[in-house]
Amino acid sequence: MILNYKKFAFLAIAFLFLGCSNAMSEEPKVEKLPNVDSEQKLEAYLKFTKILGIIETYYVDDVNTTTLVNKALEGLLSNLDAHSSYMDKKSFEDLNVQTKGEFGGLGISVGMRDNVLTVIAPLQDTPADKAGVKAGDVILKLDEKATLGMSIDEAVNIMRGKPGTPIMLTVVRKGESKPLDIKITRDIIKIQSVFTKHIDGDILYIGVSSFDKKVVSGVKKALKDNPKTKGIILDLRNNPGGLLDQAVGLVDLFVNNGTIVSQKGKSSEENIVYDATVKGSDTITPIVTLINGGSASASEIVSGALQDFGRSIIVGEKTFGKGSVQIILPIDNTEEALRLTVARYYLPSGRTIQAEGVLPDIIVEPGEFTKGDDNSGLIKEKDLANHLQNSEVKNSDKKDGKKSDITENEIFKDAQLKSGIDILKAMIISSNRNQEKK
Repeated sequence: MILNYKKFAFLAIAFLFLGCSNAMSEEPKVEKLPNVDSEQKLEAYLKFTKILGIIETYYVDDVNTTTLVNKALEGLLSNLDAHSSYMDKKSFEDLNVQTKGEFGGLGISVGMRDNVLTVIAPLQDTPADKAGVKAGDVILKLDEKATLGMSIDEAVNIMRGKPGTPIMLTVVRKGESKPLDIKITRDIIKIQSVFTKHIDGDILYIGVSSFDKKVVSGVKKALKDNPKTKGIILDLRNNPGGLLDQAVGLVDLFVNNGTIVSQKGKSSEENIVYDATVKGSDTITPIVTLINGGSASASEIVSGALQDFGRSIIVGEKTFGKGSVQIILPIDNTEEALRLTVARYYLPSGRTIQAEGVLPDIIVEPGEFTKGDDNSGLIKEKDLANHLQNSEVKNSDKKDGKKSDITENEIFKDAQLKSGIDILKAMIISSNRNQEKK
């Protein structure tokens, strides 16, 4: 999810038909009918008003005009694309709370894939994550309510609720022969968007769980607190996205020139180029970035841009493939808003990841990494009687005494992380040797 906030004034009738008025005419000789667009718009508006009147008069239950218009707006926006939506007061408030990094619910990011409600990613250490929800799970039911035909906003409203209350998710998962029932207890979701650990003393692990407004400052602090870092593991797995400026700012910490990302839309206001700046950029420290199918939107911008700049080796699985930009348009003098897709974004090389995703440089499937056994039964020099003792111990063979926050056992249980660490160590060795030659 990429979100920009803009204040925009709309009359209700004007935005009601946004996006559907430009494709009304089948007349090929439009130039001979200069008023055809305005005439057809008027006809469409009158048609809509007439249908409202018919429903109000003949529908079996009483419904007021406001309710009908709100339902029409929901249908209109949801049929534009999978990410546009109409937000009532509660949905708008929930979105504002979410981008600040704390909200109530399950800790799960969902989207529409092939018109079905699909888990983009569970956020780390949230109820959904602890209950075993996985990226790619297709949600069939929320409690006993089927999700077929349900909008994303409807689903989110159901999943959010009073902390401590349970909800049952029925999901279809690849590799499972039948649907799974997953019981989750709602809780206050406090997102730690940036967290750091140390590996072997000189490797800095930076995990970014979502792109809220704290990401750039959090990563800056991590880099400042670890000035002697020899390499960085940037973990964007199961990161569903967030704020565009934070994605751009994160890339800008590691590159000092060139276009990080550009976006192109129908409106010239949305044709924006985001360039890197020189100030404070670390262009030297080797980086390995981890991604998977739960990496979407803002995390795809970061991984794809670092890949295009040649600034990082990308390891893991192909990403989700969301390459569109949504802005929030508050409706004038109301507490409601539109989430509207206004542009597609493009990476430094000019490629788009919409429905394509970012393909890693090195594909590594999730799972455990098989640990080799040094006691293979083969006789070695040290096993021979009267073997010569090694009288010299190089400084490079000594441990520096720094602790690892991630245990060896944890590393071997995560094949993608293990591969990333091995690749990063090779990059560090290569970098050191090149500096020695100079």
